[in-house]
Amino acid sequence: MSGTGLPAVRGAELGVLKGTKKRCFSSHPLQQVGNLRVCSWKGCAAFFRLSKSLPLSCNMLRPITIHFLVSTLMLMWPLCSAQPSSGTPVIQLRLAGEKRKHYEGRVEVFYNGEWGTVCDDDFTIQAAQVVCRELGFIDAESWSPSSKYGKGEGHIWLDNVHCTGGEKSLAQCESNGFGVSDCKHSEDVGVVCTRKRIPGFKFIRNQANNDESLTVQVEDVRIRATYSHRKRIPITDGFLEVKDGGKWRQICNEGWTEKNSRVVCGMHGFPMEKRLNTRPYKLLAKRRKKNYWGFSVKCTGNEADLSDCKLGPEIELKGNLTCEHGMPVVVSCVPGRAFAPSVSAGFSKAYRVEQPLVRLRGGAMIGEGRVEVLKNGEWGTVCDDTWNIRAATVVCRELGFGSAKEALTGARLGQGMGPVHMNEVECSGFEKSLTECYFNRDALGCSHEEDAAVRCNVPAMGFKKRLRLNGGRNPYEGRVEVLAERNGSLVWGTVCSDSWGTMEAMVVCRQLGLGFASHSFQETWYWAGDPTADAIVMSGVRCSGTELTLDQCLHHGKHVNCKKGGGRFAAGVSCTQTAPDLVLNAQVVEQTTYLEDRPLYALACAQEEHCLSTSADEADPSSYRRLLRFSSQIHNNGQSDFRPRAAHHSWIWHECHRHYHSMEVFTHYDLLSLNGTQVAEGHKASFCLEDTYCEEGIQKRYKCENFGAQGITVGCWDTYRHDIDCQWIDITDIKPGDYILQIVINPNYEVAESDYSNNIMKCRSRYDGHRIWTFNCHIGGSLGSDIDDMFPGLLTNQLSRR
Repeated sequence: MSGTGLPAVRGAELGVLKGTKKRCFSSHPLQQVGNLRVCSWKGCAAFFRLSKSLPLSCNMLRPITIHFLVSTLMLMWPLCSAQPSSGTPVIQLRLAGEKRKHYEGRVEVFYNGEWGTVCDDDFTIQAAQVVCRELGFIDAESWSPSSKYGKGEGHIWLDNVHCTGGEKSLAQCESNGFGVSDCKHSEDVGVVCTRKRIPGFKFIRNQANNDESLTVQVEDVRIRATYSHRKRIPITDGFLEVKDGGKWRQICNEGWTEKNSRVVCGMHGFPMEKRLNTRPYKLLAKRRKKNYWGFSVKCTGNEADLSDCKLGPEIELKGNLTCEHGMPVVVSCVPGRAFAPSVSAGFSKAYRVEQPLVRLRGGAMIGEGRVEVLKNGEWGTVCDDTWNIRAATVVCRELGFGSAKEALTGARLGQGMGPVHMNEVECSGFEKSLTECYFNRDALGCSHEEDAAVRCNVPAMGFKKRLRLNGGRNPYEGRVEVLAERNGSLVWGTVCSDSWGTMEAMVVCRQLGLGFASHSFQETWYWAGDPTADAIVMSGVRCSGTELTLDQCLHHGKHVNCKKGGGRFAAGVSCTQTAPDLVLNAQVVEQTTYLEDRPLYALACAQEEHCLSTSADEADPSSYRRLLRFSSQIHNNGQSDFRPRAAHHSWIWHECHRHYHSMEVFTHYDLLSLNGTQVAEGHKASFCLEDTYCEEGIQKRYKCENFGAQGITVGCWDTYRHDIDCQWIDITDIKPGDYILQIVINPNYEVAESDYSNNIMKCRSRYDGHRIWTFNCHIGGSLGSDIDDMFPGLLTNQLSRR
């Protein structure tokens, strides 16, 4: 109120019916009363909320009622500890809650000396944008109602928040007023902010909200190597610096702990920290200009990121030059095995590497994948119930990576197979292995649709600087160009496409951080790359598919030999964020295996398609062939549909069987001796890839009838019954004995998949000349290495390509 000291009140704040939501009627201001006017104020709303007899809005107020209310306000004004309408309440925000990353969480507000939450009523993306920007992030991606990040505690400070998106603080948005809410904590709102911080954002801790539970909020963090270590990759040692207010600043080591260093090393991709001699750094620091950050940091050691650590007391700085008797913080980290400098060739130690108890599968990048654990000689998955960033960090550190960037749920990186070994995992964050965490062995109610996964922090290796794609329609495709040394200088050039295939494309996409390979190209004339990079600088590239960079693959080195030449025949790739993952049902094979004798004259079509052994070419048409028959059921457990690479127009028509082949070789069937030697073979052309059955709720998409689209949808499977032609191995010439039955899907890697190790299946078979027994069928990598040693040729990491 003008000139009276009386606060301004909005109609919605004067009272509501019990149990109803409170709304702001800013478009209907209260009527003028004499020389007094009533406008927006939030301080004494709680008083009016107590009066159940005032179900008022601006539309309902009559002059006599307004006179009564104004008189009451004047009488009650000394009792109200309100804030003038001209000032915005001083608040602090933070993100909190369960199963979250540092840029997402439940919105919590520090006001009047206490933390509280925000109700999801009327909350919008504009309000989320205000929250994220106030916390130093560029923007908001989304917001979540109904306490997605868990229920908060204490007050629900704000309800019915209305923001335009342009406010500097959430306190400037319209609402019912602080503490005025009829919500429960089951309605606590959460937000997801963009990971990128606002350039130049400076964290300022409000003195009115000097609370110990505030977390570190800075623009960026780095380990700055000294001049003697700058050429070492990855950078493991150096001064710790934070970017705040657009400037890099050192942190005073007063009160700095090893737990703090552990967190810093983890977020930079290293599993642990180590002590180091700080004397050389102290001498170096004396010669450097210092610009200290004004706060200390308090980490418990199990945080995944420095932004999860608590903000310590402010540090007394003398002109921002010294920190008492301390020096800038120096950290030293221990790299994991995959990133450690190579050991000298002159030193070696003969030992067998102990098999890990935890592994990652199905990820496109190193340090990410579905979590699988080994128990009783069999690999199984982890149910995502209670799965969080602490458990994910234990996995990452155990495998030689840093802390976890994300703890993924809902089979985000594909479904596993076999048993679910762990459920309701609870870790402190300091365990050496996931198997040391508390967990429930009973996985009742868990399915592979709930398989847990992780994305780990990995060291910055500079891989992307040595490779690029050029000329494509988007950043995910193009001609492959590599940076190579020629005549003492680094130049960009192309890669020879001789023998260029899916495995090589997989490595390129991984090195560039673009996910999985979608296609590999041996002609790229339609992509106009950099004309100065037309020369071939790399040839003879042959990758296993697991390398981190293209130059780790076998290649000719500096002596290039390319039969096709460069230009239009330079290698190219297209990448994708998702990929299919075909897995054979081993149990179906084991349960359906049997022998059948059929006359050769009845197998003419099969012989035409090379489904019989070569001895059939010289055999009497009236003779019989002994066939080892079985059914196969092929599931797609990946994240995208499995589609033949060849388009409709290039499918091959086979007159004898009256069908099209979308893939000339889809499966290899082999019978091996116990030492891994092939003694009989067969193959299955993909004449029909379709969704035979699907999991509940998934619609079939592919059917072969009428020249239809072929493929296998995610969550569906294609079944080849034992009575279909070529669904066998011709064992006519095989002597009685013990053998290994082997089946390989997509054997030529014609279609890219997220995991090729599970494309192979092996069984033990015993043949007595009349009958055959098949047992111990299992998928590649599903059993421990000790058991797999009984099956020669089965590699747990990948298939042998060449």
